[in-house]
Amino acid sequence: MTLVMNRYGKGRVRVMRLTRDTPRHEPRELTVEAIIEGDFGRAYTAADNSTSVSTDTTKNLINVVAHDNLDLPTELFCKAVTERFFRDYPQVEKCTVTAKETKWTRLVIDGKEHPHSFTLDSNGKPFAVVIATRAGLKTVSGIEGFTILKTTDSGWANFYQDPLTTILPATDRMASTSLVASWDWTRAPADYPAANTKILDAMVEVFATTYSNSMQDSLYRMGTAALEAVPEIATVSLAAPNKHYLPMNLAVFDRPFDGTLFLPTDEPHGQIECTVGRG
Repeated sequence: MTLVMNRYGKGRVRVMRLTRDTPRHEPRELTVEAIIEGDFGRAYTAADNSTSVSTDTTKNLINVVAHDNLDLPTELFCKAVTERFFRDYPQVEKCTVTAKETKWTRLVIDGKEHPHSFTLDSNGKPFAVVIATRAGLKTVSGIEGFTILKTTDSGWANFYQDPLTTILPATDRMASTSLVASWDWTRAPADYPAANTKILDAMVEVFATTYSNSMQDSLYRMGTAALEAVPEIATVSLAAPNKHYLPMNLAVFDRPFDGTLFLPTDEPHGQIECTVGRG
């Protein structure tokens, strides 16, 4: 028998990087996964662990890189982890590092930003992925679970219908999704956090300020806006699980539906996905 593929590493390594060399502290909390590939097949096929790097060592490597790189943006932190693997372990041929950020928002007290107090920002989890070989690397940034809602300016009409179609056309409906979006970098921007914010702002502006003929329509235009906003990205991939708001029928209680009461539900949900690129 042949070992077709093997890879391993350490997941859910949690680190809090805290920059505190000035009175204004900066917390950067990450959950990191590092997966390596290379000359490790003999551990599977010959009970020989002589080339295998312990997953506990991987955890320690991540922590040491975090300590030595407190102020790096997530993308460059992931890159630094891959570089440490390639520097220290010649048997490593490929390294994939994924880091998901827990966002902390600075508290404002009496109209002033507090230097060292924060509240958890629970809307969306930014992430970065660096896939590196000794020949080069690919960097992806994105956000998952970013929930947005509009209460009008959305419709779903003129769609294909057959005997199984029961949904009615609508030109004025609520629209909401827990968005997952990622973008591939062709080159590093001057400032990753600023560029990522610009991308997200461009997509949110399209969602909020333009009429949506469908989630498909919105996603394509959101991806287009992101590409126009930041020239360093090549593609934008978006996945939008719908959060549905169903009109509440209280006619039996002599309260006809007037567009004000809905039942929130996300099961089952529509799953709309697309990738928008240049060209």
